[in-house]
This record gives sequence, C-alpha cells and structure tokens, in this order.
Amino acid sequence: MAPVVVGVVALAVGVGVGFLVRKTLAASQAQSAESRARRVVLDAEREAETVVREALVGVKDEIGKMRQQAEEDVRVRREEVVRREQRLAQREEAIDRKTTEIERRGEEMSERSSGLERIREQLEKTAEGQKSRLEQVARMTAAEAREALRTEVVDEAKRAAMSTVREIEQRAREEGEERARKIVTIAIQRVASEQTAESTVSVFALPSDDMKGRIIGREGRNIRAFEAVTGVNLIIDDTPEAVVLSCFDPVRRETARLTLEKLVSDGRIHPARIEETHERSTKEIEERIKRAGEEAVMEVGITDIHPEMIRLLGRLQYRTSYGQNVLKHLVESAHIAGAIAAELGIDPKIPRRGALLHDIGKAVTHEIEGSHAIIGAEIARRLRESSEVVHCIESHHGEVEQRTIDAVLAQIADGISGGRPGARRESLETYVKRLERLEEICTAHPGVEKTYAMQAGREVRVMVRPEELDDIQAQVLARDIAKQVEEELQYPGQIKITVIRETRATEVAK
Repeated sequence: MAPVVVGVVALAVGVGVGFLVRKTLAASQAQSAESRARRVVLDAEREAETVVREALVGVKDEIGKMRQQAEEDVRVRREEVVRREQRLAQREEAIDRKTTEIERRGEEMSERSSGLERIREQLEKTAEGQKSRLEQVARMTAAEAREALRTEVVDEAKRAAMSTVREIEQRAREEGEERARKIVTIAIQRVASEQTAESTVSVFALPSDDMKGRIIGREGRNIRAFEAVTGVNLIIDDTPEAVVLSCFDPVRRETARLTLEKLVSDGRIHPARIEETHERSTKEIEERIKRAGEEAVMEVGITDIHPEMIRLLGRLQYRTSYGQNVLKHLVESAHIAGAIAAELGIDPKIPRRGALLHDIGKAVTHEIEGSHAIIGAEIARRLRESSEVVHCIESHHGEVEQRTIDAVLAQIADGISGGRPGARRESLETYVKRLERLEEICTAHPGVEKTYAMQAGREVRVMVRPEELDDIQAQVLARDIAKQVEEELQYPGQIKITVIRETRATEVAK
C-alpha cells in the first residue's frame, strides 16, 4: 500500500514539476517573441520615417520646380501682354492718323466735285448752245445729221467697193474664165467632204472576234496579202465582230468585200487562198456589173447600145452621189426625160438616151482627171454615140452651152431626179424648212419686194424695188445674200442668187 502511495505522490510531484517547467519555458518564449516584435516594429517605424523624409524631400523639390516654371510662364505671358498692348496702341494711333487723312481728303474731294459739277454744267450749257446754233444753221437735228452722214458714207463706200469688184471680176473673166471654170468644176465634182466616209467605207460583220486573228495571220502576213491583192485597206480595230474596208474605188471595195465574205465562210485564210478567192470574186463582180447594166438598159427600153457602155453603167451600181445610187438616178432621169418629151410632143428617144448616159463619166472619174460631164462625152463619142446624145452629156452641167431641146430636157430630168425631196437623204420636212429659210433670208433685206426659191433650192430669184436700189446696190445685195446663206444654211452643191431690178416706163398715146 505504501509503495503505491509513494508512487502516486511521486507522480503528482512529477506532474507539478513538469507543469512549472513548461510554464517557465512558455513565459521565456513569450518574452523573447515580444522583444523580437518590438524590434521589428521599431525597424519598420525607422524605415517608414526614412521613406517619408525622402518623399517629403522629393515633393518639396518638385513643388519648387513647378513654382519656378509657373513664375517663368507668368513672366513670359506678362511680357507678351505688354507687347500686344504696345502694338494695339500703335495701331490705334495709325488708324487715327489715317482717319484724319481720309477726312481731310474727303473734304478736298467734295470741294473738287463741286468745282467739277459747276464746270460740267457750264460745258453742257455751252454745248447745248452750240448744238442749237448748228441745228438752226443746218436745219436738222444732231441725230438726223449723224444718220445722214452715216448713210452717205456707207453708200459711197459700197459704191466704190462695188465698182472695184466689178473691175476685178471683169478682168478675171477676161483673163481666166475658162481655167477658173475647169478648176472649180473639178474641185466640186471630186471633193464631197460630207459623203467621203459613206462612199469610201464598208463595214463587214464577222461571226466572232476570233476571226480577226485568222484574218491578220501570223505576223500579219494574211492582212498584208489581202491589201496587196485587192488594193483595199482592211482596218481591224476594237469594234466587236466587225472590220472596215476602205477604198475610193467602189467596185474594188465591193470585190474586196465579196472576197472577204468567201474567205470567212470557207475558214481557210492564207495568201494563196486569198489570191484564188479574189480572182473568183472579180469575175463574179464583173458578171454582176454586166447584169446590172443590162437590166438598166432593158428597163429604160434601149436596145442598140455598145457592150462597153453597158459595163460602165453597171459600175455605177456601186457609186453614190449624196447618198443617191447613181445607176438608179440615171434610170429615173431617163424615165422623166421620156415622159416630158412625150408630153411636149417630141421624140423621146434622144432625151431618154441622153438622160440615161449623162453621168456615165462618174464610172471613171477616179481614174481620169476632169469633169465627169466632159469625160462622159468623150466616152460616148469614142463608143460611137450620136452627136445629139454626146451634147446632152457634155452640157448637163453647163461646161458647154446647150444648143438643143434634147440637152435641155436631159438637164431638167437630172435636176428633178436629184432635187426631188428624199432623193438625196434629205427629208421633206428639212427640205421645205430649208427653202422657207432661204426665202426669209432674202426677203429680210431692205428693198426686196419678192423672193422665189427655184430648181429645188439651187437658185433664188430676188425681185427688188427699182426706186429704192440702183444697179450697183443690186449687185451688193446679191453678194450680201450669198454670204448670209453660206453662213447660216447647210446645203448640197451650190445656190445661185439672182437679183432682178426691173424698170418699166409706161406712157399713153392719145
């Protein structure tokens, strides 16, 4: 029992001693931790104070710099304000000086204006007095005097100019009438600028644009061969599915067009094939020409005619004049001449034949120099046409004076066929308006009594009052009308202006 008690007591003592030891150790550790914490806090406070002191120093330096910058800006702006105030003060002084100067000049100008106004009034009074005295002396007003002087000067100038013109024209007629007529006729006949594009160009449609490359050929050999063989320019541009054939000779151009049509249809295009096709096309065109000439002769009712003349007639199927087909124009002229001759009771054979052949020279005008009327007469004479028919051909444009009624009828038929509305691409409305405007231009001139447009607008006859215009003034009027017509109207060919001044003297025998 006793050992147990002793054990228990020892255990209790051991527990108490252990407790005290642990308590002592814990207290020691707590004091150590507290001391360390105090050291850490002290270190942190010292570090914070250091950081704060450094920050305060940096802030103070920055504030100092900003204060210096602000003071510098204020100083610069104050100086700028002072300079601007000085400039404004200088400008105000300059403006004041200018205002004073302007006021002074204004006063001077007012004084000068008053003086000038007084001088002007005096001059006007003096001029009125002189004008009144002149009107009293001359017995006419200043306006009447100016008008009379102007009219007299203009009339005198026109008379002098017209006299000079008449002298020059007389000398020109005496020295060069024949040569001038030939030159003018050839120029008018061969140059038709408004019809050049239509009469020298044909557009050929292609099945596709790929065909253009085949027509050109390798390095252009096909197109060079085509132009060399046919004598026609082949123009290939950006126009879709089309090429252009250009040549002044209509027969050669049609032959080239037929050749190209055959080549495109066949598809085989090379130099040898081009030559072969062109030969066949040439023969075909010759057959068409012959057939067209024979049909024209049969339609008119003429049988005894040279084969060469038939061929030349057929060539005119491919010739146009102001858009009118020449062969159809000849057939129409022949019918008109025959009808007029029949109405007049004249044998229609010569007028009909002359009208059919009057433009035959146009078949070769691109090959022979000269007027187509003279060329046609030479051809007819060479092919043994009668002298009456030859005269109809050579005189239908006035190069040769007409001597027979047959020639007059052939010329009339030519004018009717070419001048009728619609024959040469001119609508009836445009045709009528042009004739009305032509008559209006002539009637608007002073001294004109009546105006008549004749021969399908190719001639205008102007009747003037003889008591208002003399012979020289009538010639001046014709020139003035011709010049105005040239400036204001567009028309094919020429328009002849004829001014007629007729004086009648009437007396009664009693």
